[in-house]
Amino acid sequence: MKNNKFSGSAQITDEGIKKHFKSYEPIKAIFELVWNGLDAEASKVNINIKRNGLDGLKKIEICDDGEGFDIKNAKDNFEKFNDSDKKHDDDKHGSHGKGRLAFHKLCDQSTWYTKHNGYNAQIVVKSSNIKDYNGEFIEDTQQHKYLKDRCSGTCVELVNFTSELADPEKVIELLSKEFGWFLELNKLVSINLNGKEIGVPSNDLSEKEVEIDGNKFTFKVIRWDCKPSSEKSYNYLIKNNSKVVLKQLSSFNYKSNFYLSSLILSDWVKSYNPYLLEMGQDCEDQNKILKRVLKSLLEFQNEVYADFLRASAEREVEKFDENGFFPSYANFDKGYAEWRKNNTKKLLKDIYIADPQVFNSLNGKQTKIIIRLLDAILVSNENDSIFEVLEGVLDLNDDEMGAFAKQLNKTTLKNIISTIETLQHRQNAVNQLKEIMINRYHDILETPDLQKIIEANTWLFGSQYTTLGAEEDDFNKIAKNLRSSIKDIDDISESDIDEGTKLEGVKRQVDLFLARKIPFINYQNQKMFKCIIIEIKRPGLSLNKKHLQQLDDYAEIIAKNPTFSSDKLVYELVLVGRKISKDDIQIKSRLDGQKNKLEYGLVTDNEKIKCYVKDWFTIFDEFELSNEYLLTNLNSKLEDLTERPTDEMVSELQKIPA
Repeated sequence: MKNNKFSGSAQITDEGIKKHFKSYEPIKAIFELVWNGLDAEASKVNINIKRNGLDGLKKIEICDDGEGFDIKNAKDNFEKFNDSDKKHDDDKHGSHGKGRLAFHKLCDQSTWYTKHNGYNAQIVVKSSNIKDYNGEFIEDTQQHKYLKDRCSGTCVELVNFTSELADPEKVIELLSKEFGWFLELNKLVSINLNGKEIGVPSNDLSEKEVEIDGNKFTFKVIRWDCKPSSEKSYNYLIKNNSKVVLKQLSSFNYKSNFYLSSLILSDWVKSYNPYLLEMGQDCEDQNKILKRVLKSLLEFQNEVYADFLRASAEREVEKFDENGFFPSYANFDKGYAEWRKNNTKKLLKDIYIADPQVFNSLNGKQTKIIIRLLDAILVSNENDSIFEVLEGVLDLNDDEMGAFAKQLNKTTLKNIISTIETLQHRQNAVNQLKEIMINRYHDILETPDLQKIIEANTWLFGSQYTTLGAEEDDFNKIAKNLRSSIKDIDDISESDIDEGTKLEGVKRQVDLFLARKIPFINYQNQKMFKCIIIEIKRPGLSLNKKHLQQLDDYAEIIAKNPTFSSDKLVYELVLVGRKISKDDIQIKSRLDGQKNKLEYGLVTDNEKIKCYVKDWFTIFDEFELSNEYLLTNLNSKLEDLTERPTDEMVSELQKIPA
């Protein structure tokens, strides 16, 4: 072939070219060459990375089955820079004629093989003189092996590397983030790295069909879990299922962690022409329909965004809880504590949904302070001040603030209803337990009956015991073994039993025992384990000094046992009986001695171990007093239990409410 060689120079200096790629990472050189193939209508792009014996880069090939490029018009392909014929085509993605030269961020030399319109060519560009290219027309026998049996296409070989790439799995991840949205849109296109196909990144797809002026439109809104590496959030007007006719920026590009690719598909798009004269009637008619389509798409995108915010708010608020940002509510009744915490959580979720940026700039300590202040305001007489504070912080207009206020009112009402249901359930439970402990405790002879009642209603002993479960664990077994070492702990005598109770009947009953180790955060915001042991004496016994001594012995054994010496362990031992013996002096004396601690039932208090003695009737009174205001205003009518079968009440008390 005569005159088969050619050469030329880009219309810019070497320094000018390299300045354009100053911020490019080496991997982007591969991105640009893949995009060149996709812009040339390729359906397959193969990337092969070859390494030498020392695991260094030896050669990279990027091959595609696209149209190739027209070497006979090399000026339009290799001499233009930042100026390309495809720049006005929304279906093209390359960097306006400059992407082919990004290779210099990765290596010293690129060799291009191309087949187009029946001829073959080869072009070499070197980093040291990047604006210049040298090429020649070649025979079929000299063509790259990938192209020999193809009608058209391009292969680029990169050699003499000056930078490295990440490991193959990371490169696959980066390729997926760069091209995933395009692969989702173009189902017939594939990109492979060393034979492994690049997949579409994780996403949520939402679809909707609408009809506008007699034309059916399908919206496909793809929300990406991770941000695509270069593509912003766009709306795409699609023809023939993949051809992009119009591409415009979405209004969601500045929403935190929210990335969209939105497709508009319709037969109407086939007749849409973005190049019609603006003054023509056809153009006016098309634009009217397009505006209505885009408005309808925006409404659908807002629905997707709202769902995303709700899910994100749920996750963020639960993280706040896991990190210990909420108050402990340690001194409150369990039902009230649950209501208060949930109420504050609802407020935080509503704030997040209204303006997700509010918490982004806060560190952990600041977030904790804000949450606890809001929690305090919510139960004060200054609820309206929440809106005064938030109006000055949230970036909301009047309508949005009104909607936000309405939402807060709804969630507060929901939590109030939940609290009333919890309180009423507990009031009924106390009423039934009173009946059993006063009149029917002789009937509750089987340990499982009372055991299950206690496990379903541990809130009776105090709000801090609400979450105790019924599962066996190692601590439970160890604590039971220690209990057995206490002298005469299961022995009973006439002096122990309640007045009017038969000794034989009491012996058929069994003491109950519950031990759990649970994580908690102490007053210094340190994560600790709380070991809780509850000893419930059989209903026929009255608590006396012997039982108090057993509790003290138990505390002494734990204090001396090396198994329990960790600084991260604290203990609460609770002794519960039907009532304290009227002849007992020591228990009452110890209770009086701890009155200044303001903890009901406390008899021993040191840094490591707390001991409590509680009787059922005082427990019942404590519940009614702590909830007096709510119970009085609810004025619930309690059931007359005189004729109600004992087994029915036991069964009901054993159920843990949902």
